[in-house]
Amino acid sequence: QEQLVESGGGSVQSGGSLRLSCKVSGYTYSAYCMGWFRQAPGKQRVAVASIASDGTTNYADSVKGRFTISQDNTQITLYLQIDSLKPGDTGVYCCAAHSKLAFGCGKIELYKYWGQGTQVTISS
Repeated sequence: QEQLVESGGGSVQSGGSLRLSCKVSGYTYSAYCMGWFRQAPGKQRVAVASIASDGTTNYADSVKGRFTISQDNTQITLYLQIDSLKPGDTGVYCCAAHSKLAFGCGKIELYKYWGQGTQVTISS
């Protein structure tokens, strides 16, 4: 079965940094979109960053300039570098992948494979 496993979450103070990782196995996703999503208590899941097969990236306005999404050369691992953390960044971060090629990476319904998530908590 296709599997996505996140790691790298934790509890840090405001202004700190984290680097989240997502290892993918079971299928090839190099031609598909990959993304990071966040869900905070009492709130809906939102997209924070995505990357397309050609390397094009997109970020939510709230994280632009602080978050960086990337992949290793083999596209086996997806990363999310988070800098200048603030309390609003708190939540469970999940990585996800499309199951097919698409024209864009912005539709959450096209993400079919999901990890279990890793908790990120930012204290002041």
